[in-house]
Amino acid sequence: MQTKFDFKSLDDGRTVYVRRVATADLPLDVQEQAEGAEQLYAVHNADGERIALVADRKMAFILARQNDLAPVAVH
Repeated sequence: MQTKFDFKSLDDGRTVYVRRVATADLPLDVQEQAEGAEQLYAVHNADGERIALVADRKMAFILARQNDLAPVAVH
C-alpha cells in the first residue's frame, strides 16, 4: 500500500535549516563584514530564505533555539 503523506503538515513554521556556506559565495557587502572568515553558517527557514549568518555551527544552533526555533543540519 502506498499512501502519500504530506510532510509539510508536520511543520509548524519553527523548523529552520543550518548549513555551511563559503564566504566567497556571498554578496560582496557580506564578504566585507565576514572579517576574513572563509566560511560561515547560514540559518534558513522552510522556504529557503536565509534568516541569519553566524561564524560557527554551534552558534547557529544556539541562535535558533534562543528564538524558539527547531534547527536541523543540512549537508
